[in-house]
Amino acid sequence: MKRILVIVASVLLMSSCTVPTVTRIQTGFGPDLSGYWNSRDIQIVCESLIEDCLINPRITQVLREFGNRKPTVVVGRFRNESSEQINTEIITSIMETAIFNSGRLDFVAPQGLRQELYDERAYQSASGHVSDSTAARIGMEIGADFIMTGSIRTVIDRDGNTTVRTYYVTAELTNIETGARVWIGQNSDITKVITRPANRF
Repeated sequence: MKRILVIVASVLLMSSCTVPTVTRIQTGFGPDLSGYWNSRDIQIVCESLIEDCLINPRITQVLREFGNRKPTVVVGRFRNESSEQINTEIITSIMETAIFNSGRLDFVAPQGLRQELYDERAYQSASGHVSDSTAARIGMEIGADFIMTGSIRTVIDRDGNTTVRTYYVTAELTNIETGARVWIGQNSDITKVITRPANRF
Protein backbone atom coordinates (compact mmCIF):
# COMPACT_ATOMS: atom_id res chain seq x y z
CA MET A 1 0.00 0.00 0.00
CA LYS A 2 2.81 2.37 0.89
CA ARG A 3 4.50 1.61 -2.41
CA ILE A 4 1.31 2.46 -4.34
CA LEU A 5 0.98 5.77 -2.50
CA VAL A 6 4.58 6.65 -3.37
CA ILE A 7 3.97 5.88 -7.05
CA VAL A 8 0.77 7.96 -7.12
CA ALA A 9 2.50 10.87 -5.39
CA SER A 10 5.38 10.68 -7.88
CA VAL A 11 3.00 10.73 -10.86
CA LEU A 12 1.12 13.75 -9.45
CA LEU A 13 4.38 15.60 -8.81
CA MET A 14 5.64 14.92 -12.34
CA SER A 15 2.34 16.00 -13.94
CA SER A 16 2.26 19.22 -11.92
CA CYS A 17 5.67 20.16 -13.28
CA THR A 18 4.47 19.86 -16.89
CA VAL A 19 1.33 22.01 -16.53
CA PRO A 20 1.89 25.44 -18.15
CA THR A 21 1.31 28.64 -16.22
CA VAL A 22 -1.24 30.90 -17.93
CA THR A 23 -1.79 34.52 -16.96
CA ARG A 24 -4.54 36.59 -18.57
CA ILE A 25 -3.69 40.21 -19.28
CA GLN A 26 -5.66 43.19 -20.52
CA THR A 27 -5.51 43.66 -24.27
CA GLY A 28 -2.65 45.93 -25.29
CA PHE A 29 -0.88 45.74 -21.92
CA GLY A 30 1.28 42.69 -22.45
CA PRO A 31 4.87 42.66 -21.23
CA ASP A 32 7.60 43.63 -23.68
CA LEU A 33 9.63 40.43 -23.41
CA SER A 34 11.99 40.66 -26.38
CA GLY A 35 12.03 44.32 -27.38
CA TYR A 36 10.65 43.44 -30.80
CA TRP A 37 7.33 44.45 -32.38
CA ASN A 38 4.36 43.29 -30.26
CA SER A 39 0.61 43.71 -29.64
CA ARG A 40 1.06 46.94 -27.67
CA ASP A 41 2.93 48.49 -30.59
CA ILE A 42 0.11 47.51 -32.96
CA GLN A 43 -2.42 49.21 -30.68
CA ILE A 44 -0.40 52.44 -30.45
CA VAL A 45 0.19 52.64 -34.20
CA CYS A 46 -3.35 51.79 -35.26
CA GLU A 47 -4.99 54.20 -32.83
CA SER A 48 -2.74 57.01 -34.04
CA LEU A 49 -3.19 56.36 -37.78
CA ILE A 50 -6.94 55.76 -37.56
CA GLU A 51 -7.50 58.98 -35.61
CA ASP A 52 -5.37 60.94 -38.07
CA CYS A 53 -7.25 59.50 -41.05
CA LEU A 54 -10.70 60.19 -39.61
CA ILE A 55 -10.08 63.80 -38.56
CA ASN A 56 -7.67 64.86 -41.30
CA PRO A 57 -8.88 67.95 -43.24
CA ARG A 58 -7.92 66.32 -46.54
CA ILE A 59 -10.27 63.40 -45.88
CA THR A 60 -13.01 65.86 -44.94
CA GLN A 61 -12.45 67.65 -48.24
CA VAL A 62 -12.61 64.37 -50.18
CA LEU A 63 -15.90 63.46 -48.50
CA ARG A 64 -17.28 66.88 -49.38
CA GLU A 65 -16.31 66.44 -53.04
CA PHE A 66 -18.09 63.07 -53.23
CA GLY A 67 -21.31 64.57 -51.91
CA ASN A 68 -23.85 61.99 -50.78
CA ARG A 69 -21.79 59.00 -51.99
CA LYS A 70 -19.16 57.53 -49.68
CA PRO A 71 -15.78 56.99 -51.34
CA THR A 72 -14.80 53.33 -51.62
CA VAL A 73 -11.37 52.04 -50.65
CA VAL A 74 -9.50 48.82 -51.43
CA VAL A 75 -6.68 47.63 -49.18
CA GLY A 76 -3.45 47.13 -51.09
CA ARG A 77 0.00 46.07 -49.94
CA PHE A 78 1.26 47.07 -46.52
CA ARG A 79 4.97 46.39 -46.90
CA ASN A 80 7.24 45.16 -44.15
CA GLU A 81 10.55 46.91 -44.83
CA SER A 82 11.83 46.44 -41.29
CA SER A 83 14.49 44.05 -40.03
CA GLU A 84 11.84 41.89 -38.29
CA GLN A 85 9.18 39.42 -39.28
CA ILE A 86 5.99 41.50 -38.87
CA ASN A 87 2.51 40.45 -39.94
CA THR A 88 1.31 43.69 -41.52
CA GLU A 89 -2.13 42.22 -42.28
CA ILE A 90 -3.05 42.70 -38.60
CA ILE A 91 -2.45 46.45 -38.92
CA THR A 92 -4.45 46.83 -42.13
CA SER A 93 -7.29 44.70 -40.76
CA ILE A 94 -7.61 46.80 -37.59
CA MET A 95 -7.45 50.05 -39.56
CA GLU A 96 -9.94 48.85 -42.16
CA THR A 97 -12.43 47.75 -39.49
CA ALA A 98 -12.21 50.98 -37.49
CA ILE A 99 -12.44 53.28 -40.52
CA PHE A 100 -15.31 51.28 -42.00
CA ASN A 101 -17.21 51.31 -38.71
CA SER A 102 -16.76 55.09 -38.49
CA GLY A 103 -19.13 55.40 -41.44
CA ARG A 104 -16.86 57.80 -43.33
CA LEU A 105 -15.46 55.44 -45.96
CA ASP A 106 -16.61 52.18 -47.57
CA PHE A 107 -14.29 49.30 -48.43
CA VAL A 108 -14.45 46.82 -51.29
CA ALA A 109 -13.02 43.30 -51.27
CA PRO A 110 -9.20 43.17 -51.33
CA GLN A 111 -7.36 41.41 -54.13
CA GLY A 112 -6.86 38.24 -52.12
CA LEU A 113 -10.63 37.73 -51.83
CA ARG A 114 -11.61 38.64 -55.38
CA GLN A 115 -10.75 35.28 -56.96
CA GLU A 116 -13.12 33.57 -54.51
CA LEU A 117 -15.84 36.03 -55.52
CA TYR A 118 -15.16 35.39 -59.20
CA ASP A 119 -15.38 31.63 -58.66
CA GLU A 120 -18.64 31.91 -56.71
CA ARG A 121 -20.26 34.14 -59.34
CA ALA A 122 -19.15 31.78 -62.09
CA TYR A 123 -20.64 28.86 -60.18
CA GLN A 124 -23.95 30.65 -59.62
CA SER A 125 -24.29 31.70 -63.27
CA ALA A 126 -23.16 28.49 -64.96
CA SER A 127 -23.82 25.56 -62.63
CA GLY A 128 -27.55 25.32 -63.23
CA HIS A 129 -28.09 24.86 -59.48
CA VAL A 130 -28.88 28.50 -58.68
CA SER A 131 -32.07 30.22 -59.82
CA ASP A 132 -31.67 33.07 -62.28
CA SER A 133 -33.57 35.41 -59.96
CA THR A 134 -31.08 34.96 -57.11
CA ALA A 135 -27.79 34.35 -58.98
CA ALA A 136 -25.19 37.10 -58.52
CA ARG A 137 -24.72 38.99 -61.76
CA ILE A 138 -21.36 39.43 -63.45
CA GLY A 139 -20.10 42.95 -64.09
CA MET A 140 -21.77 44.52 -61.07
CA GLU A 141 -18.71 45.06 -58.85
CA ILE A 142 -18.22 48.48 -57.30
CA GLY A 143 -14.98 50.08 -58.41
CA ALA A 144 -12.73 51.44 -55.67
CA ASP A 145 -11.96 55.16 -55.66
CA PHE A 146 -8.87 54.89 -53.46
CA ILE A 147 -6.31 52.31 -52.45
CA MET A 148 -4.83 52.08 -48.94
CA THR A 149 -1.17 51.11 -48.76
CA GLY A 150 1.58 51.47 -46.21
CA SER A 151 4.90 50.31 -44.85
CA ILE A 152 6.88 49.60 -41.69
CA ARG A 153 10.53 50.55 -41.42
CA THR A 154 13.00 50.36 -38.56
CA VAL A 155 16.06 52.41 -37.68
CA ILE A 156 18.46 50.56 -35.43
CA ASP A 157 21.35 52.02 -33.43
CA ARG A 158 23.57 49.61 -31.52
CA ASP A 159 26.46 50.06 -29.10
CA GLY A 160 27.76 47.06 -27.20
CA ASN A 161 24.90 45.34 -25.38
CA THR A 162 22.46 48.24 -25.92
CA THR A 163 20.22 48.59 -28.96
CA VAL A 164 17.85 51.44 -29.78
CA ARG A 165 15.10 50.45 -32.21
CA THR A 166 12.69 53.03 -33.71
CA TYR A 167 9.68 52.09 -35.84
CA TYR A 168 8.34 54.25 -38.65
CA VAL A 169 4.86 53.19 -39.79
CA THR A 170 3.24 54.95 -42.74
CA ALA A 171 -0.25 54.58 -44.23
CA GLU A 172 -1.51 56.27 -47.39
CA LEU A 173 -4.70 56.75 -49.41
CA THR A 174 -4.14 57.20 -53.14
CA ASN A 175 -6.69 58.12 -55.81
CA ILE A 176 -6.70 55.11 -58.15
CA GLU A 177 -7.74 57.10 -61.23
CA THR A 178 -5.37 60.04 -60.87
CA GLY A 179 -2.60 58.63 -58.67
CA ALA A 180 -2.90 61.64 -56.37
CA ARG A 181 -2.22 61.07 -52.68
CA VAL A 182 -5.16 62.31 -50.61
CA TRP A 183 -3.84 61.33 -47.19
CA ILE A 184 -0.53 60.28 -45.66
CA GLY A 185 -0.28 59.32 -42.01
CA GLN A 186 2.89 58.43 -40.15
CA ASN A 187 3.61 57.17 -36.66
CA SER A 188 7.12 57.17 -35.21
CA ASP A 189 6.19 57.10 -31.52
CA ILE A 190 7.67 53.68 -30.82
CA THR A 191 11.31 53.75 -29.76
CA LYS A 192 12.74 50.97 -27.61
CA VAL A 193 16.02 50.76 -25.74
CA ILE A 194 17.00 47.12 -25.27
CA THR A 195 19.91 46.25 -22.99
CA ARG A 196 21.06 42.63 -23.16
CA PRO A 197 22.97 40.97 -20.30
CA ALA A 198 26.71 40.93 -20.82
CA ASN A 199 28.15 37.56 -21.82
CA ARG A 200 29.80 35.74 -18.95
CA PHE A 201 32.61 33.30 -19.47
